[in-house]
Amino acid sequence: MSKQRTIIIMAGIMLSLFMAAIESTVVATAMPTIVGQLGGLAAFSWVFSAYMLASTTTVPLFGKLSDIYGRRPIFFVAMGLFLAGSMLSGLSQSMTQLILFRALQGLGAGGLMPLAFIMIGDLFSFAQRARMQGLFSGVWGVASIIGPLLGGFLVDRVSWRWVFYVNLAPGLLATTLVGLGWRDHQRSAGATRPAIDYAGAALLSAGVIALLLGLFELGAPLSWTLLLLAGALFALLLWVERRAADPVLPLKLFCNRLFATGIAHGLLAGWAMFGSTNFVPLFAQGVLGVSATAAGSALTPMMLSWVFASIIGARLLLRFGYRTIALAGMSSLCAGGLLMTQVSPATTVPILMVNLGLMGLGMGFSVPAFMIAVQSSVRRNQMGTATATLQFSRSIGGALGVSIMGAILSARFAANLAAAGLDADAVSLSNLLHTRTPGASFSSLEGTVRGALSDAVGAVFVAALIAALLGLLATTLAPRDRITE
Repeated sequence: MSKQRTIIIMAGIMLSLFMAAIESTVVATAMPTIVGQLGGLAAFSWVFSAYMLASTTTVPLFGKLSDIYGRRPIFFVAMGLFLAGSMLSGLSQSMTQLILFRALQGLGAGGLMPLAFIMIGDLFSFAQRARMQGLFSGVWGVASIIGPLLGGFLVDRVSWRWVFYVNLAPGLLATTLVGLGWRDHQRSAGATRPAIDYAGAALLSAGVIALLLGLFELGAPLSWTLLLLAGALFALLLWVERRAADPVLPLKLFCNRLFATGIAHGLLAGWAMFGSTNFVPLFAQGVLGVSATAAGSALTPMMLSWVFASIIGARLLLRFGYRTIALAGMSSLCAGGLLMTQVSPATTVPILMVNLGLMGLGMGFSVPAFMIAVQSSVRRNQMGTATATLQFSRSIGGALGVSIMGAILSARFAANLAAAGLDADAVSLSNLLHTRTPGASFSSLEGTVRGALSDAVGAVFVAALIAALLGLLATTLAPRDRITE
């Protein structure tokens, strides 16, 4: 492939990845204004949940479809869904419409994100992927910084609807660039396209939807029914996939020790990292009494260290091997997780930043190491499935972490309040979520509630540390082979 075509394709892939990465932060900034105009505060969380549900569910399906039909047409389908969802979300006249169209947008995002990394795997060798990892990690870093700023600017100066319309021009440009540059590998003469595993695809989608819905409402009576249903669907999926001619989730891949280790790492590291970061703003505002802006700033070093470690770690792969880099990363994740278990009302925001920075380093070293190594260890016709499933494991791990750690938080907080002689139902956290004047003292009741919340969040971080330690243990089981491709 010529250098010019490679540059064109790279520009299109990076643009599509940037759009998918920036979407959640841009929308989060606009949501208070959207709720003010459309109403529907009770459905606030479903604007995010619908997007996450749709994008998580479709990740492995798009990976498999791209193995069957080629990257180019499936990329067009994913981009078409994403842009249609963006346009319709901007035109929404009610919260119900917005939730439905966000789900459509999520369907497209579930294809764009894995396809970007799948196409990179097709385009470059192991050594080239290691050297260029910094570019794609940089996309995430820039998106995390620009997203809130862009969302705030559009809401203040134009309209919240442009938070969605802004995707249209870069999306069409990315589609044009990929369409001009990308050429799928031609099938050999006489080769037939494998039959689509419709039963497997349906069972996988239904199982993931049931699992995520159950996790969103963990603790409610319906959640246990949904989780049991998810378990039954996954058991049936295993039975179907063992008999399918070309399964949507090839079980033989899990016999590959590197792939299986990568999945275990993704599940546990996603649990530890994404589970922790969801509770940091609550701790910073509810316990330390800082503003929402200061609470959000505590997460910035985590993202910056993640990007930095991705750039450095990917290049070190050429010298030290993926297992060494992944073990170093998981050790850093565990160190940051251990420090997070020590937080208290005396903790400061800079200390939080240091702790989260260590965790970000851990993810930056370990995640690309496994991604690049797995892509180099599977056959080309399994590249899409393997890459998408690896990303899928981190998403599911994050969902599990947030849900289970949220249940731990609620139970521990209620128990702490009861031990202090307070009725949990009569205590409102909203009174704690305000900026405290520096040097101001707490009232006795406020101090008790903050102490109860601090202990409960500490228990959450213990759960994250356990997941990180198990992830480190799983990483030690990775084969010691050097990836050379």
